[in-house]
Amino acid sequence: MSIIIKPIISEKMTQTAEKYNRYGFMVTREATKPEIKREVEAVYGVKVVRVNTLIQRGKVQNRNTKAGVIVGHKNNFKKAFVFVDKDQKIDFYSNI
Repeated sequence: MSIIIKPIISEKMTQTAEKYNRYGFMVTREATKPEIKREVEAVYGVKVVRVNTLIQRGKVQNRNTKAGVIVGHKNNFKKAFVFVDKDQKIDFYSNI
């Protein structure tokens, strides 16, 4: 089973990647920093300098319906921020 679920592609992460060579990934909750480092190096062929992780709490969602307010929440997930060597880049759009 793969540790990396998907890369985080947003305007903010694209600017961060261009400026600091830092890329974001959604990973499984059980993944450790050394496992994430090995997986990114194997999949993307880059040298990883450092990995930071955090657990993002799911947001509460409210919906107004005829029956009343329905309250739910999104799932928690783990993010990994991977710092890549200065002269290397990860191109997420090469497969398209």
